[in-house]
Amino acid sequence: MSRSTVVLFLLLMPAMLSGCAHRQSVREPYPRWGQEIQMARTDEAPPLILRWLQPPDPAQAPACLLIVHGMNEYVGRYGQIARHFARRFVVAGFDLYAHGLSNPVLLAADQAIRAGATARDVSDAYLAQVPLSDLAPMRRDLDRALRRLVGMCDQKGSAGRPVFILSHSLGSLVAASYLLEQKNEANDPRRRIQGIVLLGPGFSVPRLPGWRGWFANPLIDLSFYAEHHFLYPGAEPLPQRMLNRTVAYATAPLLNGLFEILSWPGLRQVFTPSTPDWVVDYLTDSEAERARHRADPYIIRRSLLRYVKGVEKEIVRFRHRMGALPTPYFLVYSGREPITPAWGSHDFIAATQHKHRDNRVLALAEFDHHEHLFSAPPFRNELLDRIDRWLEQRLSSLAREGSRSR
Repeated sequence: MSRSTVVLFLLLMPAMLSGCAHRQSVREPYPRWGQEIQMARTDEAPPLILRWLQPPDPAQAPACLLIVHGMNEYVGRYGQIARHFARRFVVAGFDLYAHGLSNPVLLAADQAIRAGATARDVSDAYLAQVPLSDLAPMRRDLDRALRRLVGMCDQKGSAGRPVFILSHSLGSLVAASYLLEQKNEANDPRRRIQGIVLLGPGFSVPRLPGWRGWFANPLIDLSFYAEHHFLYPGAEPLPQRMLNRTVAYATAPLLNGLFEILSWPGLRQVFTPSTPDWVVDYLTDSEAERARHRADPYIIRRSLLRYVKGVEKEIVRFRHRMGALPTPYFLVYSGREPITPAWGSHDFIAATQHKHRDNRVLALAEFDHHEHLFSAPPFRNELLDRIDRWLEQRLSSLAREGSRSR
């Protein structure tokens, strides 16, 4: 083993040893909302379940809304939020690949509890992340969900109703990168997306607070720097460009290999880190929500290193082409939270805000928490009202555009 590998290994140790003794069990059913529509997958993964909620007269709903949750959580948590928007819109949601009921371990646990079992061990639920060296499986599920949503929206009311996405954190990265892949096909569901809400979007890598950051942040910075310059040569002056490429070609393959090796059977039982306590402290400013999060058995508490590295690569790829995103957005971010630091949102805004007149930003400069929709009142209600107003603004803009085209 080379000296550089040993150094990286030692840097990784403090972050990873927290995963050694993690145990987790389910003792209650998955929190369902709305109707369930099952969609078969082509692989061996569980069926994709689309949750569906609509107002009393769905034919009068002016639009449809799809909820896309964040990393290691699940859409069942969003029942109250779904019911809020279902007063006016047709609302749907689904669990991303390897999350919630799209995770075979959590699905089996839910089925066992509903059949009468008192508890089911789900400590290995994180192993469903094995295929996630990138986010392609999640984008495929998003595509399936959108296609079904578009078809059902057209059945429930006038054809061609606009579709909006409400996304959080990793869900924002998945949805935004999916929208950049728009294809020249008449039935491409991306054509129906008329706006996206980006809440604490995962457009940057974490910045660990406190003493953990002394060990982890240099490695995170090095990994991100190396991945960026390995995938995309910059336009710096030639000497600097050569230096960046040299460091990248020496470091990126080494880190990719190390993270991959530590994700292998046997080693991953030791080196897959558990979610540290500080993450929950920065998720919300509500003590009640923190307590619920800590007790929630359907939230995955470990992240396979291959998955973590795959997310980093996706952030690098997205940032390289994010300026081409054509979809109007409402972006909300906190200025002081470490999970998706504000610099990612700042860069995205600089590259895209001029693209559409309905693009809006809510910068919460003094906020330090990540899950805005799970904030303590009254801010939670204020944010829902702001999102409502932005959706109405988009509908008004679409109505004006339709009038001019007639």
